Amino acid sequence: MDIPQSPPVAPLNPQSENYFPVVIVGAGPTGLTLANLLGIYGVPFLVIERNASVAMEPRAVSIDDESLRTLQTVGLVDQVLRHVVQGYGTWYYSWSGRQFAKIVPTLKDYGYNKRNAFRQRLLVEQLRDGLARFKDSTIWFEHSLTAFSESDRKLTLELAAKGSKKTISCDWLVACDGGRSEIREKLGIKLGGSTYSAKWLIVDLVGRTHPLRHTKTFCNPWRPAVRLPGPEGTLRYEFMLHKGEAGVVDADEEFARDCIRKFEPLDADLKIVRQVTYGFHARIADKWRIGRVFLAGDAAHLTPPFAGQGMNSGVRDATNLGWKLAAVYHNRLPETLLESYEKERLPHAWNLIKMAIQIGRFMQPSSLADAIFAQSVLKFLCLVKPAREYILQLKFKPKPRFKTGFFQTDTNKQALMPPGQLFPQPLIEIPGGERVLLDFALGEGFSVLKLKTSKKMDITIFPDLSNIEINEIQVVPAEEDFISADTTDLVIRDCEQVIEKILLGANAKAVVLRPDRYIYGYIA
Repeated sequence: MDIPQSPPVAPLNPQSENYFPVVIVGAGPTGLTLANLLGIYGVPFLVIERNASVAMEPRAVSIDDESLRTLQTVGLVDQVLRHVVQGYGTWYYSWSGRQFAKIVPTLKDYGYNKRNAFRQRLLVEQLRDGLARFKDSTIWFEHSLTAFSESDRKLTLELAAKGSKKTISCDWLVACDGGRSEIREKLGIKLGGSTYSAKWLIVDLVGRTHPLRHTKTFCNPWRPAVRLPGPEGTLRYEFMLHKGEAGVVDADEEFARDCIRKFEPLDADLKIVRQVTYGFHARIADKWRIGRVFLAGDAAHLTPPFAGQGMNSGVRDATNLGWKLAAVYHNRLPETLLESYEKERLPHAWNLIKMAIQIGRFMQPSSLADAIFAQSVLKFLCLVKPAREYILQLKFKPKPRFKTGFFQTDTNKQALMPPGQLFPQPLIEIPGGERVLLDFALGEGFSVLKLKTSKKMDITIFPDLSNIEINEIQVVPAEEDFISADTTDLVIRDCEQVIEKILLGANAKAVVLRPDRYIYGYIA
């Protein structure tokens, strides 16, 4: 299959070995995902990490379909999936210990299962190793950013490394340095929202023998708890602590084992590899950009863990910002494009935080009466088919769609899927009979999906895209064979009828997709 290739990597400034177009501070999932995207898009970068290696702590445990789609974009999804439990669900247990609901989503809107268990340590190692593919781009461990200043459309950065100092320059600085971001603090950006008063004990174990692959959530007002099986025999428990317990039980294995034993005796004697107390936050930065400095990941937002969206929101940040930095660096779009990063990402990130807050309230009933009421309501809703499908397929999760940003907001208002929304990723067929996910055919830049025609689309109706090279892909309806007309376009068959339905629903001949697969606009 002839897939369009990314542009060659631009060389670094030949006048200085200390210049990088983009500097990323923080080698966590967000920073490393952004670095890999920049590499794919041909943008030289530097990653700075204060520690001697990538983080080894098993923090996040759930990766969703949107994040896996991004890993597909950077060419790492196959190796990541080898260490992932794909398609797990959540089983809910009442205050009395009885199961009262199951949420096991089966739809694959974006090509992958909606909920998947993974090991963060392995993911960051794979993302780190992926950087070796890219020329003139690197990662510096044991380096800290001590100061930065902006002048003459450049940033000057002061670094400290093992007692020595370095000065480098860059066009853009991206703070992926976590919830306690020093860059955010130096910029004076505030975090809105709140912090949970209750603390939670996190216990990571290995060697589990219980084969259940799904999460168990115990909505118990006396001790809310979650059991999360992971890949390769790993297991996590989360227990809400009572007032006065936090700080006392951090290293008390017997306390942890007693808690585990009450929920699953088979797990009580497993090896504990990590035990720590956490406080949960529901906060978001009021600004995501000042000048040539951007916030991403936990530096921009802190999400309660109840929806498994904290790390995934950071990956969305990287996905959104990466192609925009590349488009400006390659002079394909004006620098004003970067203003759309905060406009698009902040509202969606906050909506996911609010969803996590609601789920947390359900998981942590304040009294027995609250537990009985909430659990009875969910049990009843699961008896009604439309409500059951809404819940079981996670349709309550805020959709990845934007109200304002870089897309056509005044066209095709009748479209079933309006511009500014993430396009699905169905299986498509290519000549020869092979079926692959759609993005493998789209290439890495802008693309046009056009229904059953070899005619070139008139992109001049979108003046913003005048300097953009766009891959045009012909779409053959599911009921037809591949067309025989001579064409230089890639031709695919819409074997699941997803693309055709969207185009017909918009009364359009074609749809223009951004590099992050969001709909830019339709061509009538």
